Amino acid sequence: MDWAGWAVFGIAATVTLTTIMVAAQLAGLSRMDIPLMLGTMFTDRPDRARFVGFLVHVVNGQIFALGYAAAFAVLDRSGWWLGALFGAWHGIAALVVLVPLASGMHPRMATERSGPVLHTVLEPPGLLALNYGRETPAVALIAHVTFGTILGAFLSP
Repeated sequence: MDWAGWAVFGIAATVTLTTIMVAAQLAGLSRMDIPLMLGTMFTDRPDRARFVGFLVHVVNGQIFALGYAAAFAVLDRSGWWLGALFGAWHGIAALVVLVPLASGMHPRMATERSGPVLHTVLEPPGLLALNYGRETPAVALIAHVTFGTILGAFLSP
């Protein structure tokens, strides 16, 4: 397995994914703020939450990059197109399963069923994170496909 590639390009791919998501948010294409969503699980201070959330997202990205590297090793092949395919699957899974489930375990996020209460500061993302804007699913898919493309292009099986 390509351990050096995983260490370097896993971080590069994760930072790129996060940059795309934050840039889309700043451009008004999406209101989904992954660092804030992750960070507010640990603190209620927004500025600190974004920093903590960014670090959590980098760690999560490294874990996913390890999965990509393992898959490339098992398949004994890699390539940008295979990475992009994995990234599309990863993005769909995140939008359909991971992000909507966040409200069930997040201490500061409202849920679809119970609605907002005094301690919640984030609205629930909903299916495909559509509560954060119509373009959010497209932005998330582009970001995840880019993540996979980087890993597929630069990791060797």
